[in-house]
Amino acid sequence: MPGSRKLGRPTDHRMAMLRGLVTYLLEHGRIETTVTRAKEVRSLAEKYITLAKEPTLANKRKALAFITKEDVVKKLFDEIGPEYKDREGGYTRIVRTGPRRGDAAEMCVLELVKDEKAQQKRGRASSPRASRGSRAQRVKESQEAAKTEEAPEEAIAE
Repeated sequence: MPGSRKLGRPTDHRMAMLRGLVTYLLEHGRIETTVTRAKEVRSLAEKYITLAKEPTLANKRKALAFITKEDVVKKLFDEIGPEYKDREGGYTRIVRTGPRRGDAAEMCVLELVKDEKAQQKRGRASSPRASRGSRAQRVKESQEAAKTEEAPEEAIAE
């Protein structure tokens, strides 16, 4: 196990929980959990993403021995690994969200980092804000759309 955190669980329960969290993270791209769990999951997830950068049979078998779903391993080696081919680590990000309501445990979102260079090569915008444009542009576009919707109604009335 990468860290020394026991997370208040016996070894087999802790490893089963971490396997499930890593699988879910790789499947969905983000999870919401406590900060201490996220730090443990991050090190394991990054280990398997690094493993997936070289798609050998031995590496696939190592991943299958830990990750609980075969579809996730296929996604890891077909999509996630090649996406981070030129990156030297730091595949995940922890964003703290505040305390949990029931027990005030510090919560966070653990997510896979999107590679901005690869997105720019594919022609996508580097951030969601860049693709939306300015507020003035959006207002202008909505006004133009409203005008085009009104025009057919006037033609019908005549």
